[in-house]
Order: sequence, then structure tokens, then C-alpha cells
Amino acid sequence: MLSNLFLGALSVLAWTTCVVQAATQITFPELPPTGHAQVVQDNFLGISFELSSFDTLWGKTNTTLPSAIQNYLSNIRSRISHNLRIRIGGNGMDSSTYVPDQEAMIVLTDPDAYFNDIPADFGPMFFYVLNAMADAVGEMQFIIGLSMQNPSNDSNVVELATAAVQLLGGRLDAMLLGNEPDLYAGHGTRDSYIISDYIPEITEVLNDLHNAEAGDLISKPLIGGPTTCCSWDLDDVITAGLGSDDYKYYSIQHYPTYYCNGPTDANTNMSYFLSHTNIPKYVNWNADGVTIAQQQGVPVLVTEYNTVSCGGSPTISPTFAASLWAVDAGLQFGASNMSAAYLHTREYGITYNLFDPPSDTSTEPNWRTGSPYYSTLVLAETISPNGSIIVDLNVDNSTTNVSSHVAGYGIYDNGGTAQGKLVLINYSNDTEHNFTLSTNITHALGLRVLSAPSVNEQTEISWAGQTVRWNGELDGVQTTSYLECQDGCTITVPGPGLVLALLDPNASDTDSFYTGNSTVAGAVGYISAASQSQPMRFSMAWAVLAWAAVGLLFAA
Repeated sequence: MLSNLFLGALSVLAWTTCVVQAATQITFPELPPTGHAQVVQDNFLGISFELSSFDTLWGKTNTTLPSAIQNYLSNIRSRISHNLRIRIGGNGMDSSTYVPDQEAMIVLTDPDAYFNDIPADFGPMFFYVLNAMADAVGEMQFIIGLSMQNPSNDSNVVELATAAVQLLGGRLDAMLLGNEPDLYAGHGTRDSYIISDYIPEITEVLNDLHNAEAGDLISKPLIGGPTTCCSWDLDDVITAGLGSDDYKYYSIQHYPTYYCNGPTDANTNMSYFLSHTNIPKYVNWNADGVTIAQQQGVPVLVTEYNTVSCGGSPTISPTFAASLWAVDAGLQFGASNMSAAYLHTREYGITYNLFDPPSDTSTEPNWRTGSPYYSTLVLAETISPNGSIIVDLNVDNSTTNVSSHVAGYGIYDNGGTAQGKLVLINYSNDTEHNFTLSTNITHALGLRVLSAPSVNEQTEISWAGQTVRWNGELDGVQTTSYLECQDGCTITVPGPGLVLALLDPNASDTDSFYTGNSTVAGAVGYISAASQSQPMRFSMAWAVLAWAAVGLLFAA
């Protein structure tokens, strides 16, 4: 326990040995700009899965849920008040077939399939597993995909939708009609497929869902789409006719670059992911469509994002740079009027995965934690249970200043009505950054830190003093430091790293940081809830004592 205590102190204090840059003044207005952005909920960041590998992650039956995936999901679910968002879809689900009398959850049907589009037959066990996981971990809301590859023969689409409505009930959040139809022609799925071909076919399938044998499956809004990524703009699809349908969500997905044809200058360039300047351009590629959606009152979901598509880039996707980038991009989605975003994870061995089982055939213990997973914990603790408005504060002119290595967000809590938190990101690999807060903004700050030794680090990553080790188990003492700020203060962010600063942490109307044991299964060697529930109080005196003790340990 003593060594854990000092490791916790080191996670907060280690950056004091780094080079220090001049301080950046933070401007945090009392209220967000009028009409700036909508309120988002604390379940803003969800997880997206491919169907073909789903049983290798969630287990093959509703009684064999791997303890590791329960832990990974519970770590997130414990930190939010709303249902955890889960999406299952992708290219493979668009090519798959629902088989109502199949006992196995998933049976792969093409051993020679392209690894980015693996078709399968799947049965009702798929839904039983979803329900069992929600029962074990906590309430979830599920989005599934419906194929648009052969709309003239949509009987299986209707059959799948019927099963989803009947077996998931209120846990069914939406069904996305088609996956990346803008790439159907390029992938050879359809010949010369364009928006004017797509819209009439959507109308036909929606009509069949309304008039299903089991009744009107979409009597209340349950359909999302178009789930485009690349070739069609959302505003063009909406104005072409999608806007006349009763859609629950408009869905889009996007990656900054791809690895489909191997390494290139673009997909091996880590510097792109270490500059906030690139984030607004990446996030707002469909800004016109998002504006139209807002005017219609239809929420926009980013149903799939991560660093590099087609399985990730080995020099970027598994690194701490990806952890910081995923937080930055997620916050920017929220600040840009998206209602939710889903980080994508896939089968064993994909470099951008949030977690990996020990092999492609085993769900036994010894799962590995991927660096993007940490972003899910940070976002879960950032957004208020009562909803927040997220504002890019453009610190250091970071939205346009290509030499800047920082980013900063103001989080307005209590439904966007009051200053609540700051998220300060430092992409520098070896230089800490000071951010100065002026007087009378807050009496004090509670600080939690996301840090790693370098942007290239893949495993030794720490959030609030804890590292997510094998099987989703948190190792280390959960650490919160405190800083007086009535007369102004300076927040130091390690390089590389991130600080989540909670304003007035002791006030009755302020959010509180999550404390406790968030795993639900297989917590071997896990720190007890009692030891985690007491956050560390931090002062300069504590810092001196901690460093003195560390010095004695090394001297010994």
C-alpha cells in the first residue's frame, strides 16, 4: 500500500521535473455563448462494435459473459447516470443474415472474406447476450444495424427488426438503416449507387417496417441513418428526401485517415494527432448537415470514430497520443452539436482497440487494455449527470495556431447553466504547460490527471492515479488533488497529459468525482472500495513530504 501511495503521488507530481513553458491565461466566461451548443448527457461517449467479432468479446452465450468485458464496461457505466451507449454494426453486419432458429450467436459464413467486411449468420442469442450484459453491468441502450444492400428483398431486414423490438424492448435505442451506403459503389456492393438511388429505396424499406407482420415496428421513431462516412454530405442526403422521414437520429461516422492499403505518410504521421488545430476541421466536415438537423430537432450521432480506419496504424493508434486525441475529438463533437459519439473497437489484434482478449479464439483472462479506452473514463467523468454544454475555449489560439501544443474546454454543468469544469490538454512530449485562472472564478479546484511517460507509451497510462491493467482492473490509488484558487491560481498540465479541473469541489451544487470500485467481476488484486473512496487532499506541504519520502526510498 505504501508503494501505491507514492505512485499515486508521483502521478500527480512527476511533471515538476519537466521543462516549463510560459503560462497561458484561461478565459472562462460565466455563461456559454448564446446559442453556442446543445446540452449533452454524461453517456455522450459510447462504444461501437463489429458484429462478426462480437462473440469473441462479449461471450458466446448469455451465461458465459467474460469477466474482463464486464469490468471494462462497468468502469464506464459506474461513472455515468444515464444508460451506457452500445452500437453493434459495421460493414460486416450490413452483409450478415439474421437466422431466427440458429442456436449459436454468430456463425461466420465466408472464410475468405475481406477483413474489413466479414459476413455472418446470427441468431436470437445475440439479443440474449445484450440483455444479460445490461443486467450484469447496468442499464444500456443499444443501436443495431439493418442492411440496405438488397432493399428489393428486405424480408430479413424486417425479421431482424422484429426480433430487436421484441427481444430488446426499451433497451433498443435505434436501428441504423444501412452502413456507409456512400461506399456501396466503391466497394462493389451496388453499381453506380448515388443519393437519388438511395432515397426511394429507404422509403420502400421504411414502408415495409411500418407494415410488418408483427405490426408497425417503428410506430415511434427508432430509425437512424444515413450512417455515411466519406462520399455523401449529410446536408445533401437530408435535403434529397431523408428529412421528410420520421428519423430518430441522423448518423455519420468518420476517421481522419485510413490504413486500408498499408502505411502512407498520412497514416503514420503522429504529429497530425498532436495538434488541436486539426480537430475542428476533422469534426466539422458535415457542419451544414448538423445545422439542418438542429433546425429539424433531430439529434446527430457519430456512430463510429477512432484514429485510423481499416484497423488502425501501429505507430499511432495504440499510443497515448491516441488517448489524448480521442478525448479532444470527443469533446469537440460535443461542442459542435453532436448528441453522442461512439469509439469503435474490433476483433483481436486491431491496433486501435479499446481492449483485446488474449487471442482471437479465447475470452479467458489476460485481456489487454488499449490506450483509447482511457478516453471513455475521462469523458464519463467530465460531463455532468444533469447535462453539460461544452465550449472550445481556444486557449493559446489553438484552433488556428499550428505551433500550439495545447487545447482547452470549458464545461458548463447543471444543464449548461453554470461553470463546472475545465479540460486542459497538453500534447507536448516533454514540456509541461501552465494555465492561469484569474481571481473570482472559483474558490478551489479538484484536479484529476491523465498522464503517461511519452506520447508513444502504450501501457503505462494513468487516469486519476490508476492504470487499467489486465482484464479491466484498476491498479493504483485513485487520486484527486486540490488547489486553492480564490485569488487566482495556476494549473500545471504534464507533457504529455490532461487535467480535468472541477470548480468549487466542496460546493453543494457542484458535481463530484467518481470514487469507488467500478469493476463487477474478476477483481483479483483490486483495491478495496474503502481505500479508493477517500480522495487525497493535496497541498504544497504534502508535495514536499511526498518528494522527501520518495527520495528516502531511492536513497535506501
